[in-house]
Amino acid sequence: MNSENAHPAQQNRLPRLLLCLFILITLTGCFSPMALNRAVLAYDDAVTDAVSQQLLINIVRAHHRQPIHFTGVSNIAATFNFQASAGATPSPGGLAGAVISPIFGGGMAESPTISIVPIEGEEFTKRLLTPFPQNKLTLLLRQRFDVDLLLRMMAQEVRMLQTNRYNGVYRNSPVDKAGYEMFRRVVLHLSSIQDHNQLYAEPLTLINTWHIPASAITADGFQSLQKEFSVRYNPQDNTYTLRKHIAGPILITNYDPNILSDEERETLRQQVEDGNSSDIAFDIRAGHYGGDWAMSGVFRLRSFHSILGFLGKALGEELGYHVEKDPRTPAILNNENPDLTMEFTVSDWRPRDVDLSIRWDGRYYAVNTTGPYARWNRDAFQLLFLLFQMTVTDIPRVGVPSITIAK
Repeated sequence: MNSENAHPAQQNRLPRLLLCLFILITLTGCFSPMALNRAVLAYDDAVTDAVSQQLLINIVRAHHRQPIHFTGVSNIAATFNFQASAGATPSPGGLAGAVISPIFGGGMAESPTISIVPIEGEEFTKRLLTPFPQNKLTLLLRQRFDVDLLLRMMAQEVRMLQTNRYNGVYRNSPVDKAGYEMFRRVVLHLSSIQDHNQLYAEPLTLINTWHIPASAITADGFQSLQKEFSVRYNPQDNTYTLRKHIAGPILITNYDPNILSDEERETLRQQVEDGNSSDIAFDIRAGHYGGDWAMSGVFRLRSFHSILGFLGKALGEELGYHVEKDPRTPAILNNENPDLTMEFTVSDWRPRDVDLSIRWDGRYYAVNTTGPYARWNRDAFQLLFLLFQMTVTDIPRVGVPSITIAK
């Protein structure tokens, strides 16, 4: 049978076959980025869930006085193999050898290799035990975290300034009833100021001053000094006064620190100069919002290890409780004064309606993400996650013992 006498369907068979083959090749190319996107999101979810569950289980370990430990994913290498095939076979309903039907096939194989390493060693342990520096707290403040949440989790105590001395020390621990309630009231007062966008957390600009004899400065040296210092000549004693602004310690205030005079800046510097990098000072003054309760002092920050211990104790012997704001404190927003810094649920069965849970010694533990304080608890856990990321060192990627899981 020649092509002139062939059935029309037979004449169109070859172009259709070529068209289907082209479509198959095109779809195979599309499957590659689709599979990559799916894999990246899936691995990202898996790693995030693993870190989150480790944080939760280490809180439980701290509650049970067990050592805390972290393990990290150092590397994920996923290989994708895409295959496509095409062929033809005689149609069952046609004339043998004359009518053919296309056959297409394809497949995708994924072969991930995940490297896991323990996060340990002297450097990580030091970071785990070292109190957070004040700039970490202000960095989080500028991300619009609630100041009361930050301080309830990160601060171990507040020291109130009284007659130019830090006489009152109030611990952020429910077992110290008087100290705990004063700490909570101070934090609530700062929170009310923040709610009305009147809270500042800025470095205190300090001025260093030097007096140099005019004879000691050459013309070239004078030009160099003017690039870095404010220079003023004193004809009375033939000297130059050099002044330079430097960034001092971070100060939480209810006023713009730029309005301070040089004398006020010097007074504040003398009050906080003995503090270390993990102390953050505050100065709430009369005449500004929240000034009905004027106060000054410093918060002493915790280490990440201490934060886990604090949260672990809240599962048992050091459960937080309600503390009402001071009468001098302006109104605070609803749902911003929960009893607990982070509320957990503990049950004998897997809880529902929670973001994640872990099982320890036959019981299930989860962050409570239901009820009126669901947003607060989620924010608290997100804060804990970020604090861990600020603590953990870079995970080694090569040349370290590791567990490799090949699928």
